[in-house]
Amino acid sequence: MQENYNECLETMYGLRRFGIILGLDTILNILDGLGNPQENFKCIHVAGSNGKGSVASALATILHLAGYKTGLYTSPHLVRFNERICINNRPVSDEDVVTSYKAVKKVHYGEREPTFFEFATAMGFYEFGRQNVEWAVIETGMGGRLDATNIVSPALSVITNISLEHQMYLGDTLEKIAEEKGGIIKEKTPVITAAEQENVVSVLRGIASAKSAPFCRMGEEFRAERDERGTFTYFGIGNTWHDMRTSLQGNYQVDNASLVLAGCEILNQNGAEIPLQSIREGLQANRWPGRLEVVSESPFILLDGAHNLVAARNLASFLSDALSDRDITLVTGILDDKPYEDMLSVLLPVCSKVILTRAKIDRALPPEKLHAVAKGIVPDIEIIPDVGKSLAHAIETASPNAAICIAGSLYVVGEAKEKLENYHFQT
Repeated sequence: MQENYNECLETMYGLRRFGIILGLDTILNILDGLGNPQENFKCIHVAGSNGKGSVASALATILHLAGYKTGLYTSPHLVRFNERICINNRPVSDEDVVTSYKAVKKVHYGEREPTFFEFATAMGFYEFGRQNVEWAVIETGMGGRLDATNIVSPALSVITNISLEHQMYLGDTLEKIAEEKGGIIKEKTPVITAAEQENVVSVLRGIASAKSAPFCRMGEEFRAERDERGTFTYFGIGNTWHDMRTSLQGNYQVDNASLVLAGCEILNQNGAEIPLQSIREGLQANRWPGRLEVVSESPFILLDGAHNLVAARNLASFLSDALSDRDITLVTGILDDKPYEDMLSVLLPVCSKVILTRAKIDRALPPEKLHAVAKGIVPDIEIIPDVGKSLAHAIETASPNAAICIAGSLYVVGEAKEKLENYHFQT
């Protein structure tokens, strides 16, 4: 089975040569050939620039604790492909991957071969249908309107927030990107958002209005207030819930949790049965690896994707607040479609030392390009192109009071996380 599993993944990864192709024709052909498994479960569709995974995983955890058989489809994976397709909070087995791969491989694709993401999406939907999940939480890959996941008919659409990203594919203004991500809004289907910019909200509200979709915005219909005890009060659409707590680090995770709670309210209004106890427990039980994840206390090692400018700002804020008494070594690599100059200008001032590296994915920027910016901000810089060697060097040279942070791309974090599985740390 293992050899068969590896062969399947090798063939799938070969599809990356087709790059990123936005459009729905191919995925519709594949799913039609599979008997349209996406029609056999209820779903929640999640788009946005930051927080998609945290929100999606929390909703899936809560639905599972409420007694529903629940699927979760996310991307990218950190270490193993199976992470993308979870059922009841567990990645599917290698055997399940092979089964769904073979099913997708058999169908007629249409005019072109599928991309890696289209193939993986079809596998996820097939597996959810095959294993009879009742609810699935589906995270978009890129954008929304033409994203391969946008063939579902959700019970709820969630748009976390919107910032400038993937401009080559989604457009070069916030309004254009909002149009693309707002493409997940469906006719008469409730939509909730944490978008802040008025021009963005105007675009999303306009799409929702044209589709008669009930529209709820954080800060208006619902909000959260933090307190000094690490808990928060949720002032919702129809409920006020005190002493709520999220397990995820970072002040911004309270905003993500607020979105989750608003989603639960709306689902309950529309026939779901999600007890408050399941909501409380789900928020606290939720885990989302690679996002402000402390994997070791000695040496102190923190993983955080920080894959765009907003995420980099959030990480810099956390480092300056929570780790102000430590010398921070940053191990970082960034992809070529990201605003790397701005990201480095935000992250590097809070660090004492920087190791520039490069993930194995072909979209990764050469460390030398990062160095041209970094050298003007931090004097102590090294270039080690291999992520594993960068991490090993950071650990070997860390002072007792140092903190090591791996960030800049989820692909860098994934490679680091895989290497760290061979270390034995105190946690």
